[in-house]
Amino acid sequence: MAQRTTRRQVNRLPPEKRVQDIMMAAREIFTEKGYSDSLISDIAERAGIVEGTIYRFFTNKRDLLQRVAEGWFVEMMASSEAAFGAVRGDWNRLRFIIYHHLASIRRDPGLSRLVIQELRSDPRYRETRLFQLHRDYANRVVEIVRRGVAAGVFRPDVPPALVRDMVFGGIEHRTWAFMRREGDFELDATADAITDMVWRALRPDGASTDRPGEHPYVTDRLEAAAARLERLADRLDTASDANP
Repeated sequence: MAQRTTRRQVNRLPPEKRVQDIMMAAREIFTEKGYSDSLISDIAERAGIVEGTIYRFFTNKRDLLQRVAEGWFVEMMASSEAAFGAVRGDWNRLRFIIYHHLASIRRDPGLSRLVIQELRSDPRYRETRLFQLHRDYANRVVEIVRRGVAAGVFRPDVPPALVRDMVFGGIEHRTWAFMRREGDFELDATADAITDMVWRALRPDGASTDRPGEHPYVTDRLEAAAARLERLADRLDTASDANP
């Protein structure tokens, strides 16, 4: 009787916890093996459940990858939100976004590659929640440019959406070899170089290209604070998992 009671408790985990366990296992398997070579049975084994349990919450493997990617974008946005709001100055704000995205790719190259190769190539990608999350994430650059144009800091003929595309397109191109495990990139140097090039292109003709009010130690402190917030969030998640 005691064994039967224990088994019943294990099988009756809250649905939210079950989904979280499945998505964590799927994220590990997808990034280790790639989408094509990942099997639902592999994910079920990693999550410690039977294969049929996954189909209670996800339609198929594609749906599971989509949900994993959505969760990743939510994580990226949440981990930078508080620190980004504290950054002052257009150069520093641009640099923060660029640095944060580069750092996210460095932490999760396999997942970054899967989003680009598997999900964004889908003809229906623009209809997905992932597309909406990606647009909200990238549109912080658009808002910086719009405010800069309105304040006279940037040229009035600058198309904000084009700047956004150049920033994130440049980041992807620069880090593609790293995502494929064929190369590497220097995080701080790459963030500075991209930010400087974009900044100089945005400034009005004849204006100084110096970084206004640049204080590297301020940016470093903000990045350190963001890292501490991420570690705190990880500890809180761990504590929550241990006490569902």
